[in-house]
Amino acid sequence: MNVIELVKVNKIYDMGAEVQVQALKDISIGIEKGEYVAIMGPSGSGKTTLMNVIGCLDTPSSGLYLFDGVNVSEMDDNELAKIRNRGIGFVFQTFNLIPRSDALHNVELPLIYSGVPVSERRDRAKKVLEMVGLGDRIHHKPNELSGGQRQRVAIARALINDPAIILADEPTGNLDSKTGDEIMIFLEELHKKGNTIILVTHEEYIAEHARRIIRIRDGMIESDLSIEKNGKVKAPYAAEKVSEGSGGQK
Repeated sequence: MNVIELVKVNKIYDMGAEVQVQALKDISIGIEKGEYVAIMGPSGSGKTTLMNVIGCLDTPSSGLYLFDGVNVSEMDDNELAKIRNRGIGFVFQTFNLIPRSDALHNVELPLIYSGVPVSERRDRAKKVLEMVGLGDRIHHKPNELSGGQRQRVAIARALINDPAIILADEPTGNLDSKTGDEIMIFLEELHKKGNTIILVTHEEYIAEHARRIIRIRDGMIESDLSIEKNGKVKAPYAAEKVSEGSGGQK
């Protein structure tokens, strides 16, 4: 079953003075539960717009978007906020941690928004921090942590609600190469445990950690390929992954 399904999705931005920019053009993608997918493309290709649509940070101008089987194409802002909070774990290049709050509070934030009682959310936050190797850093603030540790806090926050997908936007962009490699190894471990990971990057060596690479250019899918563990192309990704009856890409 596809956890993410986009069918003929278009995104058009109105720039004023009767000027429109089409950022996405008839995008059809199906992503199954447990997949590890990288989305790549040069600046201006539409990959950020695609990430925003998948992450329910933006809505399509037309087309169908199903998230875990639910049509989110026409949801209002409140409904989209619930999907973002409970269904998607975000990991950003800039970490997006609250500077004055310790790791525990940063991780439990999604649970606060979900109305989870204090004792339960703190227990869950501690367990997730221990899982990412930061059990001894739960009361450290971001400025007391290394870049890699801060990104692990962000990953712990992404995992706290057991989301349907982890959406990672350039997760190693602010890290040195050694620390970046450590974060990619950790994401690989999460994938092996069954997590669905969608990675947005412009770096080839980062994308090669994934099992599938979708390349975007000029708002369209340029290629969609399965990748072997050694980084070599295995085969074009099966078109039937997108529902045939809903106009999937062929």
